[in-house]
Amino acid sequence: MILPPPLSDARAVQAELDAAGTPSVAVAVGGAQAGRASVRIDDFAAARAMTDHLIGLGHRHIGFVRGNPNNGASDERWRGFVAAIEAAGLAVADMPVEQGLFTYRSGIDAAERLIDRRDRPTAIFASNDDMAAAAISVAHRRGLHVPEDVSIVGFDDTSLATTTWPEITTIRQPIAAMAETAVEMLLTQIRGRRAGTADGGGDDRVLDHELIVRESSGPAPR
Repeated sequence: MILPPPLSDARAVQAELDAAGTPSVAVAVGGAQAGRASVRIDDFAAARAMTDHLIGLGHRHIGFVRGNPNNGASDERWRGFVAAIEAAGLAVADMPVEQGLFTYRSGIDAAERLIDRRDRPTAIFASNDDMAAAAISVAHRRGLHVPEDVSIVGFDDTSLATTTWPEITTIRQPIAAMAETAVEMLLTQIRGRRAGTADGGGDDRVLDHELIVRESSGPAPR
């Protein structure tokens, strides 16, 4: 079985597969898992790169929308954000943070709380593209221009990133390559078991991510 999120982080599912002796590969997990095959990107490094991008544009008051707390990648993206903020000599406590669930609806709720603050952040980093698109819609409803009044960035580079106006600056996950790698890893396990050799069950593959800069991010407003 190939387990995409959120199943890739579901310990109960993993336990059942182990008990049944079923070969499996977890996709897009937050980090390496002992004894379990996985394929992922370095979410920590990717989120840090995105935050560095915003800091490089002059943003010093950046809002962050966290992803689903049950998802390991959410924690890594938050850690990457924190690392970049601290490395820039800024205070994490000064950055407004809202909890999201990786859904468009949760992105709307989080963005409304961020944008309606008296000290509105000059940029919002949402932990996925759905929530970033939701934040852009909230900004438009409030009469704000993106990115002139507020920069909004996302993560994943889904189709929504290029069908939203303005198009979203985001982190590209190599989804097709991750899927292909997962299939190859699963076949390795199956062949290994049939041959009575090592099955590669603890193999962890980290693929390259890419920062895609589009129109939704720009210099911090004066």
